[in-house]
Amino acid sequence: METQSAPHRDAARFAPALHGTPLPHGVPAPHGGATWHRVCRVAELDDSWGEAALVGGRQVALFRVGERSVFAVSHADPATRANVMARGIVGSRGNTHTIASPLHKEVYSLATGECFGNPELHLGTYQVRVVDGAVEVAL
Repeated sequence: METQSAPHRDAARFAPALHGTPLPHGVPAPHGGATWHRVCRVAELDDSWGEAALVGGRQVALFRVGERSVFAVSHADPATRANVMARGIVGSRGNTHTIASPLHKEVYSLATGECFGNPELHLGTYQVRVVDGAVEVAL
């Protein structure tokens, strides 16, 4: 994976794999008719750094934390609806992996979307799995 020092990285490099094509392995959908979408290789995600991706027509922010934990959340900031969450700051609260909005610094659980500072805000989350080294997101 190409390393870039600029704060804004080119998420478009994932574009060829992001057109919502269901995967052929016949794995049941996670819930409510959702479909798994292959997004990128897990090795393409830098540890504790967000990447924006267009998955099935939705803007999603992907985060890898450590070697195996991958999270997918809405790219839209819950407070402003601006698509900026992939630029947020990854951290933790106890054993909970978090993302802080780059705009208002509200902190959210990467797993549940819970906002720690404002219970009226909630970050959308998506189920994620890694299959044969590829990140898949359920929509």
